[in-house]
Amino acid sequence: MDIAAAVGEAVLSGASDAIVATDREGRITFWNPGAARIFGFSAGEAVGQSLDIMIPESLRARHWAGYRHVMETGTSRYGLGELLSVPALTKDGGRISVEFTIVMLHDADGRVAGTAAVMRDVTKRFEELKELKRRLAQAEQAKIHP
Repeated sequence: MDIAAAVGEAVLSGASDAIVATDREGRITFWNPGAARIFGFSAGEAVGQSLDIMIPESLRARHWAGYRHVMETGTSRYGLGELLSVPALTKDGGRISVEFTIVMLHDADGRVAGTAAVMRDVTKRFEELKELKRRLAQAEQAKIHP
């Protein structure tokens, strides 16, 4: 195995972040151990399923409109270093907050074949930030109405 392949295999299988690949229709084609840890689905449960297994129902229409746009145009602003922060679902129905970026996957003819996303669970940081904002609002309110 060459070094690039060894590095690629190590990153895909050893990353604590979720790495999820999809086809053009949004079916999961790759699900690493980080995705299993974060979302609770094993690779066997996730591969072949729609991304809907991790998208809250209230956000699905918006997600799929954006996904279709990306498949048609081959571009996404979230593949250019911008992170997207969204709520996601776990296997047990819990909600978490994830940040992710995507890269486009292409077939042998250069056409868009799907996406690969690297996702990180930022639920704890999101909750801490929410609590800090709540405390700041309380402090500001106390200044106005002592």
